[in-house]
Amino acid sequence: MSELTELSAVRLVEGYRKGEFSPVDVTREALEQAERVQPEVNAFVRIDTEPALAQARESEGRWRRGEPAGAVDGVPVTVKDILLVRGGPTLKGSRTIAEKGSWDEDAPSVARLREHGAVFLGKTTTPEFGWKGVTDSPLSGVTRNPYDLSRTAGGSSGGAAAAVALGVGPLALGTDGGGSVRIPAAFCGVFGLKPTYGRVPLYPASAFGTLSHVGPLTRDAADAALMLDVISGPDARDWSGLGPVSGSFLDALAGGVRGLRVAYSASLGGQVAVQPGVASAVRHAVEGLAGLGAYVSEADPDFGDPVRAFHTLWFSGAARVTQRLGAEQLAVLDPGLREIREAGARLSALEYLAAVDVRMDLGRRMGAFHERYDVLVTPALPVTAFEAGVEVPGGSGHRRWTGWTPFTYPFNLTQQPAASVPVGVDGSGLPVGLQVVAARHRDDLVLRVGHALYGAGVAGAGGLSGAGAGAGAWGFSRSSPRP
Repeated sequence: MSELTELSAVRLVEGYRKGEFSPVDVTREALEQAERVQPEVNAFVRIDTEPALAQARESEGRWRRGEPAGAVDGVPVTVKDILLVRGGPTLKGSRTIAEKGSWDEDAPSVARLREHGAVFLGKTTTPEFGWKGVTDSPLSGVTRNPYDLSRTAGGSSGGAAAAVALGVGPLALGTDGGGSVRIPAAFCGVFGLKPTYGRVPLYPASAFGTLSHVGPLTRDAADAALMLDVISGPDARDWSGLGPVSGSFLDALAGGVRGLRVAYSASLGGQVAVQPGVASAVRHAVEGLAGLGAYVSEADPDFGDPVRAFHTLWFSGAARVTQRLGAEQLAVLDPGLREIREAGARLSALEYLAAVDVRMDLGRRMGAFHERYDVLVTPALPVTAFEAGVEVPGGSGHRRWTGWTPFTYPFNLTQQPAASVPVGVDGSGLPVGLQVVAARHRDDLVLRVGHALYGAGVAGAGGLSGAGAGAGAWGFSRSSPRP
């Protein structure tokens, strides 16, 4: 990567303001990097070279006049090919969607970025309709991990995470219905935030309903806060979106973590088997939070695995998104997607409502949990990146991607904000992610914890080796959730 492609969005805006470099220079370097890495990593469905350079030239003119359009004017951004970007097709990883069409509308998050002067580099890869936790599709093939090309980048926002990790723009838009921002962020060593549901408006509505969130994948927590300041807030097209934000997420980072009540759950009460390299890297980072003045206790949230309820909702969504496809179109679907859509089509309304009941109870339990603790910290995933082109790790015995993502999908059910923070690498040099979860509407706390870890030098995929990290450097207490 060049020096310019390594800079954060916050630093780019500062440089534009000072005249140190121009949006055209930065965009050209990002596009060259995209072309360089695409043949091996396959992070892009489409690279929009000429439109991006035209946007960069417009941004350069605004900065020269001292009239930037907004908070991210001239900053390169990529968009997952689930979200609409006017001027080109959104194919969602599927051969069942025709490229022909007007394609004249931006998704709300894309529209906000455009209003603030962002430069759109292209569309990033996704599994078909974003249905699974790895990124491969009948349309675009396999997306690979920047740290090891034989391994997966994760998913379903795998192309977005790989692009950020490789310096192809510091900002990326992803979606997260069961971990699809946090999973690839953890596997690729970047920061990924799933905001509170509705904080970032979504249109068209997802077939997976209110499980699906829109969120940033970025170089660090400060960039995610900057991006969230831009893309959050109401949009008339989203009936379930939240109202205006009070204050700035970027400004709130200064609050730090001193005095925060942090619950650390290493395995959700013994429910999850976590790889040793993951466990030690996460524990080391948690000790770092204690050293920064947080009150850390070992405490597990009060719930069992809600995977059956999640499957009911998720499989129903898969049936809905493919409902109008004919026999010829169904024949070219990802075989795994075809399996779960058939299972979803067999579910009854009563089974769906029973899953909603589980969801509501889980939300109640987490609401009570956060009366005691400001944030919950867990591993983002129990494993590091495994072989590319498969849904589950070889020899794991798992049937579906949810088998190896037990830390992520529960918090789509509850609609809470959650982020994956890179906290080093395992013994094989693969990134490890730490998950931070807060109560609904407390996105600021998630971002503050992530920012504090970066500030302390604990966060960053290459900055810490989790293997062999010692336990108890500062020490923390053990407590149990209320029944």
